[in-house]
Amino acid sequence: QVQLVESGGGLVQAGGSLRLSCAASGRTFSTYAMGWFRQAPGKEREFVAAITGSTGLTIYADSVKGRFTISRDNFKNTVYLRMNVLKPEDTAVYYCAADNSWVGVRKGPDYWGQGTQVTVSS
Repeated sequence: QVQLVESGGGLVQAGGSLRLSCAASGRTFSTYAMGWFRQAPGKEREFVAAITGSTGLTIYADSVKGRFTISRDNFKNTVYLRMNVLKPEDTAVYYCAADNSWVGVRKGPDYWGQGTQVTVSS
């Protein structure tokens, strides 16, 4: 069982930056692939980025590639999402996710955080 708690959301102007954090419980954090998803009002939840447990391999949605960076600190049981050059269309609730598999973390993670709101004003 993994519990995930996000933080770092807020209101930012277009072109600005934010860093989201996700703290995970448990002693086996490094064995989990971690991901970020987002859900805008009236839209389905969508994949944003993911990172493998120990090798640090990353993957991004085309809409955020080059602007967002996912990273993790296995000693702190924390995964981060650095978001630069934010756009109004990035406004959404951002969710942290975890799964034992690389496919699972991108398609249907087993564990979810409660979400943190990111609002980008134009």
